Amino acid sequence: MRRWLTILLITFGFFSFAQNEEINLEDFAERLFQVQDEDVSYEDIYESLLLYYSNKLNLNNVKPEELASLYVLSPAQLSSFFSYRDKFGNFLSINELQAVPEIDLETIRLLLPFVTVKESLTDTRPLIKRMLTEENNYFLLRFSRRLEEQIGYTAALPLDTTFIRDVDNNVIDTVTTPPTRYQGSQNKIYGRFRSSHRNDFSLGFTFEKDNGEQFTFDDGQQGFDFYSYHLMLENKFGFEKIMLGDFQMQIGQGVVFGAGFNAGKGAETVNTTKRNSLGIRPYTSVLEAGFFRGAGVTRKQGDFEFTLFYSNLRQDGNIQTDTTFSDFEEFVNSIQNTGFHRTPQELATKNQIEEQSLGAVIQYSPHRRFTIGISGLNSQYSKPLQRRPNNYNQFEFKGDHNYITSAYAHYTWQNFTFFGEAARSKSGGIGAVGGLVASLSRTVDMAMVLRNYDRDFHSFYGNAFSENSRNINEKGTYWGISIKPNRRHKLNAYYDRFKFPWLKFRTEAPSVGQEWLVRYSHFPSRQISVYVQARQQNRQVTVADENLNILADQIKRNYIFNIDYELRPWLKLKTKVQSSTQDENGVFTKGFAIVQDVNFSVWKLKFNTRMAMFETDDFDNAQYVYESDVLYAFSIPAYNGSGVRTYAMVRYDPIKNISIWIRYAQTTFPGAFGVANLIGSSLDTSFGDTASEIKAMLRVKF
Repeated sequence: MRRWLTILLITFGFFSFAQNEEINLEDFAERLFQVQDEDVSYEDIYESLLLYYSNKLNLNNVKPEELASLYVLSPAQLSSFFSYRDKFGNFLSINELQAVPEIDLETIRLLLPFVTVKESLTDTRPLIKRMLTEENNYFLLRFSRRLEEQIGYTAALPLDTTFIRDVDNNVIDTVTTPPTRYQGSQNKIYGRFRSSHRNDFSLGFTFEKDNGEQFTFDDGQQGFDFYSYHLMLENKFGFEKIMLGDFQMQIGQGVVFGAGFNAGKGAETVNTTKRNSLGIRPYTSVLEAGFFRGAGVTRKQGDFEFTLFYSNLRQDGNIQTDTTFSDFEEFVNSIQNTGFHRTPQELATKNQIEEQSLGAVIQYSPHRRFTIGISGLNSQYSKPLQRRPNNYNQFEFKGDHNYITSAYAHYTWQNFTFFGEAARSKSGGIGAVGGLVASLSRTVDMAMVLRNYDRDFHSFYGNAFSENSRNINEKGTYWGISIKPNRRHKLNAYYDRFKFPWLKFRTEAPSVGQEWLVRYSHFPSRQISVYVQARQQNRQVTVADENLNILADQIKRNYIFNIDYELRPWLKLKTKVQSSTQDENGVFTKGFAIVQDVNFSVWKLKFNTRMAMFETDDFDNAQYVYESDVLYAFSIPAYNGSGVRTYAMVRYDPIKNISIWIRYAQTTFPGAFGVANLIGSSLDTSFGDTASEIKAMLRVKF
């Protein structure tokens, strides 16, 4: 009966879905993210998303935590999917998703880029032969650069002059030194190779040279500034996973190991609140921090799963010898994660500290509705870490050794999923998060999250649910709801109240805050979609009031109106208007952007174009707008000042396995934005009223 139903769906059903459908990353990002937020590591999230896109989940053997980690299915839809598979067995086609109760066509379209249906057949060929003949592989090479010359690349720069003064502030001598400048060219070069087959193997390497960095074989550098590599074997030699090279860990709710696709607070107000345990994952990003480098294994024994890993990673840090505030003769102020090595000063920080990590996870899952586990991480540094002391960082980590342990669990009962994790670091500080996601009816989903991170809680690889960018010095309660009465209307909203029990940067006293967001989406037809969004964030910051520093309210509001309409299958338009205001102790500032996209296809060419006008009073009102970029690249620049932003991108597929992208973008500041026709700051400053960038990429599938 089920098989005949599937055949009818494929042959006479409402829709037939293409297996090779490409993801619209802009739509996906706007559905999950708040977009207007500078505190989110979008690039890290995006890289994690691409792991799914390039290595699709097989619906016939996907695990609940893997499918949930896409943040597409509600609790009721997840429960319905696995109940359907348990009852009827393997899916015969991707179109059979239409037969699963609770899963509608819009949800299926969101899933399509990340899932597939394949027979789970065992390939008995040798591993090397499978690697050499794997169809899911690609190599890409990307080039980009600013077209205007920036000061940091100018050959003739004035000497840096330092004035030496006496006690009466009279100049008694001058010292001149060669100017600081970037050591390399303006070109940015990036390359990546990846070959993978889910539940079998993953092999890849990445290399990159940032703008201003050298391509050299001097001083121990091997060409490019950064390399990353990994080899992961699955279901080999009695192990679930064997990992060599660069990797990340995603365990529990991310309090200890928080890598992966963690969107946090955003326009998806329910599904993104819960993290999912995915274990060891290959690291393929060019972010030069936040990963492990070494070896790890995962072994399954009955209902138990054991993971053990070791990492030895060189990190960037500026070595200090100031003993006036430190007990250490040599120490590092902080680990630097920018990954930039362009100037002599930045090069001097490269690989100055060695981090050795030993981690373990034990997880027990008697069935897919219940999981409980413990995790631990021990970190040892070759040089101690110590921040320069001030009022707000008194409880930051200090020393060369840290350890952290945690216990986590989740349990699903019908359409309710309860989850939580609690951890303790060497300092004695506690970090804990817990909550639930639930489908209250066919049309209403909700989420609730509680969190408490002590001021002396130290988790270097954690990324649990929080308001802060780090899990420290925070307490809060979050409520989210999603209402979808029918396929044409959807309402998402959340309210989050938080407090910071200790001081923060720019906040010289304990403070409180709150945040809410409401988004209404309307889908009048398959060709048109509209959404409006409002968000308000209340925080407290320190301001000067005559001779006193006091806490004052900072209220920031964001508004977005967006409409997408498909005039023809080959012609799509997008119009967006967004604005923001900020009121800080009675000082009112604002900003806005008006954006028009025209995307179309002609012959073998696909074009993405944009024109945007923006005006902001200050950087606090910069407008963050997602831009279409070449494949596997992410662009969400800050529109700041008064100007016009345009770009045009074309994709050309000359033959089956080769794709070429070319992208040109320019920002124009009429009336010489800035001072004396200067754009940018420091060594990135350029002269004139335009900032232009060219980008090109080649992808080859073997």
